[in-house]
Amino acid sequence: MRTNTMLRNTVLTAAGIAATAGGIAGPAIAAHAAPANKTQVSTDRKGHGERELDVRYEAQPNFYYCGPAAARNAISVLGKNIDVDAMAKEMGTTENGTNSINDITPVLNKETGKTYRSVEIKDGKADDKQTDTLRSDIVRTVDDGRAVVANIAGTATDTDGNTHSFEGGHYISVVGYQDNGKTVTIADSANPNTASYRISVDNLADWIATRGYSAS
Repeated sequence: MRTNTMLRNTVLTAAGIAATAGGIAGPAIAAHAAPANKTQVSTDRKGHGERELDVRYEAQPNFYYCGPAAARNAISVLGKNIDVDAMAKEMGTTENGTNSINDITPVLNKETGKTYRSVEIKDGKADDKQTDTLRSDIVRTVDDGRAVVANIAGTATDTDGNTHSFEGGHYISVVGYQDNGKTVTIADSANPNTASYRISVDNLADWIATRGYSAS
């Protein structure tokens, strides 16, 4: 699995803090590393093939804390509030980012007291079986009241037609699903202005491709 080589410098723009990629994946990305900003991403509801969890959202405080921030947001659905610096220390996060999903999974296990496992999508594009497995893993994990953490890279388009580009790699939380998991809800620490959005599970699987995710 490729490491999550994150951005090495940031520039201030009219839109906010945008990170510039310095890693293996290439060109500039739209990663807004804003200070911690607590908002509610979604509310819990069941039935009709959908569920969303109540996230105590915080944006990542710098350009390389996406891994700890995604894990912190994921754990927050259980009512826990773990300091993001403590999460970063546990994961071995540096200015190069958090190496892989395998550094996230043990922390989720420790802090939730529940079993998470790492699932890799090693190919450059997810096949139907890998996508179906991801969908099932998200539905099962969310139905258990927990969030999924995913390591993604590249560009994906959400259900509103907006693009989210993280060519150098990024971590996100999956905190809900609709239509029996064909569409999922993302909590994204990169930018509090786009803290939550929905994406098809097919697009998410391809976004995770070459990397992996933590689920029950």
